[in-house]
Amino acid sequence: MHRARRPGGWRTVEDADLPAVLDAAPADPVLVDDLATWVTGLLDDAGWERDAPSVAAARAALVTAVSGFAGELVLVSAEVGLGVVPSTSAGRRFRDELGALNEALAAVCDEVWLLVAGLPLRLR
Repeated sequence: MHRARRPGGWRTVEDADLPAVLDAAPADPVLVDDLATWVTGLLDDAGWERDAPSVAAARAALVTAVSGFAGELVLVSAEVGLGVVPSTSAGRRFRDELGALNEALAAVCDEVWLLVAGLPLRLR
């Protein structure tokens, strides 16, 4: 359904190696929807192990790819730090990892927006 609503010229890429996707499209406009799903995949691959080197390495690789991306790039992510502290260790791990990724990406992005109740708030 989502694909059917997209313009005909859009290309959909479903790939876990997001840094490689960005490196392969240096001048194309790219919409990444969404980072929470990507982080979940990283955590699944790492067996939800706390401080897994593979998760930290993937985060660093994505931040590097984003900071070097020459085209127009929109990253969609969830905000996970404003709600209730998750009751499970997996929930807290997800919140921590996605929060760390959001913070690292915000540091290298030109603009940062937060959507609250459908209202866009420019943070930077």
